[in-house]
Amino acid sequence: MFTARMIKLFAVVLDHDADKVTEELLREGVMQFINITEIEHEWQGRLNDVSPQVSLAKIAMIRKRIEGFLTPLGIYPKTPGEIDLENRRPVDLEEENKNLDRIADELQEIRKRQRTIQQEILKLEGLSRQIEMYGPGLTETVVSSRYSFITIRVGKVHKDNYQRLTDEMKDIPSVLLTIHKEEDAHHLFLIFMKRDTERAQKILDRAGWAEAELSRKLISLKPDITLNLDEKIKQLQEEQESLRRKAKESMGLHSRDLNRMWVQLRVNELFYKVQSYFKRSSRTMIFSGWLPASKQSSLAEKIIHAASGRCFLEWHEPEKDTALEVKEKNAPVKFRNPEFLAPFQMLVTNFGVPEYGTVDPTPFVMFSYLMMFGLMFADVGQGAVLALAGLFGMFFFKGKKEAWQNISKLIVWCGFSSMVTGALFGSYFGMAWCKPLWFDFHGIISSHPNKQSYINDIFDILSIAIYFGIGIIGFGLLFNWINLFIKRRWIDLVLDKGGVLGAWIYFGGIYIARYMIMYEYRQLPGSGVIFWLVGLPALLLYAKGPFNFVHKRKKGTGKEFTLMTPLNFGMEWIVELLEVFAGYLSNTLSFMRVAGLGIAHVSLMLSFFELARMAQGQGAAFNLWSLLILITGNILVIGLEGLTAGVQALRLNYYEFFTKFFRGSGEVYLPVSLKSRD
Repeated sequence: MFTARMIKLFAVVLDHDADKVTEELLREGVMQFINITEIEHEWQGRLNDVSPQVSLAKIAMIRKRIEGFLTPLGIYPKTPGEIDLENRRPVDLEEENKNLDRIADELQEIRKRQRTIQQEILKLEGLSRQIEMYGPGLTETVVSSRYSFITIRVGKVHKDNYQRLTDEMKDIPSVLLTIHKEEDAHHLFLIFMKRDTERAQKILDRAGWAEAELSRKLISLKPDITLNLDEKIKQLQEEQESLRRKAKESMGLHSRDLNRMWVQLRVNELFYKVQSYFKRSSRTMIFSGWLPASKQSSLAEKIIHAASGRCFLEWHEPEKDTALEVKEKNAPVKFRNPEFLAPFQMLVTNFGVPEYGTVDPTPFVMFSYLMMFGLMFADVGQGAVLALAGLFGMFFFKGKKEAWQNISKLIVWCGFSSMVTGALFGSYFGMAWCKPLWFDFHGIISSHPNKQSYINDIFDILSIAIYFGIGIIGFGLLFNWINLFIKRRWIDLVLDKGGVLGAWIYFGGIYIARYMIMYEYRQLPGSGVIFWLVGLPALLLYAKGPFNFVHKRKKGTGKEFTLMTPLNFGMEWIVELLEVFAGYLSNTLSFMRVAGLGIAHVSLMLSFFELARMAQGQGAAFNLWSLLILITGNILVIGLEGLTAGVQALRLNYYEFFTKFFRGSGEVYLPVSLKSRD
């Protein structure tokens, strides 16, 4: 429920022990370094930067270049391990670049030929589309149309020039067919793109081309033309595939060396990244950073061992950091959630990172998000489809971006939530295959409720959503009290709209509203009850202004008391009351959308069932059209309603729950380790 307790290390080691200490820091991988310049001290000006032996930017650039070779083959370099750190050796970036240049040269000719072939394929496909466009009247239409993109020529060349013409025309996308052969000449039919007219004319001139008039008999040549084009395209595609296999085989021979090179570069990059946070004096190295308090003894032992005891370690709690004044007091936030909560932690961090030491709402978000989604999208069959889609996504995105993995896992969780609530409401692809475990949602919406259930109409469903919203808001207020207690903000804990007085007014108002409903809106509670439930806390809320004024004056940050000060207190009090009454009311009523979307989900399914019934016709029991309507309806509902339910559940968590307590001013804990990402 709370983030991990953090502690800050300030360390000094001897210069000649710095490399060993760096390796241990990287091996442990638990420290998020801070710049020593953030620490204000008199010795600050006597420290120098530690320049890495090689440029971190150049290392990263070469790594990316290696990834450019490996990724097209489906090879993704693995993160380095401890053995790679032990075998670390300095890298010669110039030599590594030369090795990559040699590999690139091997592939250059293949890549160049691949590009050329691809361009030819695209041109021939364009030529084929132009020919197909004119249909049977190919020659007449093309010749008469000034908007055509192709040129058709008929002529003859001497038999000795035929082979030369054929070879040279291969350089441009074209079709060359022999119409008739004479003893000393070939009569030819030629098609090429108009944009290649200049090149084609030069080739024809060199071959001694003699032009002839187009004949109507040439119309019958169209099938031969398209067949010739298809054969050419197929040959080029086969050559393209052959070149692709050749490139893959060539890279396969280098993949092991490239992998090894990538790992060495990454280890050195991380090593020098750690040392980039060091500061140097004449004989010592100084560094500082945050780590979980649970790792303190382990890291201290490793540093002392690496430095042979020649080191100075000083530890500081975030709230007790008085020996060194740091410009940014907040420690980084490390979540302590188990792996299965990763999708819901993603939802929390997308909104913001909780302030260090405050409540981490991730476990509760799992409950609230899934409950809201399930109530809005309750169906066993459709939930099973969602779960299967999520499982497919987990398999498809395995080893890729973590965000896509988490989204896939979230879809699986939502699918199971829908299956649970679907069983409670007795919905299986919109049909009542089994008796509902709670109440018949479809029966109520279709005006056929089960009278034996205590949920009999839409108003009962809306009341469930309202009570659910009251519970969520109540937990938000509770978490806010916990945060304020931890931060020792006593005035806000009591005299604030999110404190005790705000909750007093809220739950007092709920009691009054329930009382009115019980008496069919004809009677209010007694005036004394209303005063104690709402009036008294509303009056006490005025005290927030004076208390804050006195508190700031004691700290020396407050303003002088004037005649306008009480008036300012009054204006602030009125605004606070408006926010309490209007804000909490709108927050609570906003949860009616949970019931609203649940009703819309059921209504859509009922609509598709009615369409399917109409498609069956009179007396028909079943036909293909009704089946297609039901399948299409379920697909649309799963896609549209599933997305809508997911978005609305997220919105209710963010704006009705998080806003009650969440202070997203934290910084995510990102230690430098062998598993660090870019």
